[in-house]
Order: sequence, then structure tokens, then C-alpha cells
Amino acid sequence: MRIADNVVLITGASDGIGAACARAFRAGGAKLSLCGRSAEKLERVAEPGDLTTALDLTASDSAPRLVNRTLERFGRIDIVINNAAMGIYWPVSQSPLAETRAMFELNVFAALELLQAALPSMRARNSGLIVNVGSIAGRVALPWMPLYSASKSALDAITEGLRMELAGCGVRTMLVCPGSVLTDFHLHGLGLAPPPQVVAANKFAITPEQCARDILRGVERDARVVMSPRSGWIFDALHHLMPQAVESILIKRMTIKRGQIAKPI
Repeated sequence: MRIADNVVLITGASDGIGAACARAFRAGGAKLSLCGRSAEKLERVAEPGDLTTALDLTASDSAPRLVNRTLERFGRIDIVINNAAMGIYWPVSQSPLAETRAMFELNVFAALELLQAALPSMRARNSGLIVNVGSIAGRVALPWMPLYSASKSALDAITEGLRMELAGCGVRTMLVCPGSVLTDFHLHGLGLAPPPQVVAANKFAITPEQCARDILRGVERDARVVMSPRSGWIFDALHHLMPQAVESILIKRMTIKRGQIAKPI
């Protein structure tokens, strides 16, 4: 799929992976519709010709409003990148339900509402691409953020199910599974204070720009799933082949040990 002149709608575009995607797709000649919570941050990312929309995607009617603004400005939407998300660092047994629901509202339901709002115009044109930014945590549950893993696993299933639903109509889906990325994501997470030291220290982290390049290449080659970095495929495969061994390693990385009471930050 060529990037030039395509209209790309990106959520969570004010920083991190979303902002890096804006730069990468703009460099490829795309027309951008950028969405984020902060108008000030969006303006720092945007350039002349970009459409910016500051809103809370979990608020009522946000998705139709965003889609309608984009269609009014550009006349079509070629690619939707569902990137907005939040993390939560609570064990399953102690996670406050209000915080958990808030995370699922953004990570799952806001993404679902946006793709549902964008699909009618794509189907009418028999063309389009829905890109859902999941996580390697959606393929392999991480014990320090299992409910975040659950939300990304849900997005994984939504992406695969939608791909089959749309078969033959010209609209496609792509799942992106980033590993650890050098963003402020961990700083904004709810629940427990730091993730495991190996994660907090960014020992295996990639840059948002690397992730954005992987997403761009995935779009160009019509990929079904993009792992960023590609070593994520090894982690995923090992979990399927040797689940007990991988789980033992993850347990050793946990900040909160079995039986310990978690304390909120």
C-alpha cells in the first residue's frame, strides 16, 4: 500500500508512538488527522495542512465527531491508527474496578467505537486499513500488568475477527505489537509504582521512531501482524513452545511477589 496522498487518522498523536507515526507518515506524503487529549501538545506535533482534534476518546460521541471532522476536511479516511492507550499496574486480585474499567474504556472500547465509526465510509469505497496498536503483552500476559495485557489481548482478537468479517470487501486490518518503547507510558500508568527494573531501566526498549518505521513498513507491505522489534516473534514463539519456562522467567521479574500486598502510588 502506498503512503503518499493517503489520509491517515492517528489517535494518541500528541507524543510517543503516535507522534512518531505522524512524522513518519507525513514524511511519506500522507495527509494527517491527529487526535489527542491536549491541544497544546498536538500543536507541537502538527504541521501546516494537518488536522488536529483535541478530545477525550472515552467521552460520548467522540469517535463520530473525530471521523466526521476528518471526512469534512479530507473527504475520506484511508488508514486509521488506533494508538491511544493507558496502562495499569495492579495484580488481578487487587485491581480497583473503577481504574480497570477506565483502562478498558480507552484501550478497547474507544478503539472499537472509532473503527466502527470509520468503517462505513471505507466500505463504501471498498478500500481502507484499520491499524490497531496492541502490545507484546497482549500475546504474552505480563504478571506486573496482567489487566493491561488483557485489554491488549482483546484488541488482538478484535483485529483478527474484523479481518475475517471484512474479507473480500477491500478493507483490511493490521495488528501492531510493540515491546518496550522509550516513551512516558510507564510514568502515566495507574496502580503500582515501578514496573520491574529491567523494564523501567529500558534495557530492551526501542525508540518511538523505530516503532513508527515498523508500522509504516507494515502498512506498505500489507502485513497482518507487526512485531516491533522483530525479536518479539521469538518471545511469542517461546511462550507457545515452553510456556512454563517463560512464565518462570516473568515471575522472577515481578516487582510484587506472590502473597505481598500491593500499595498504590
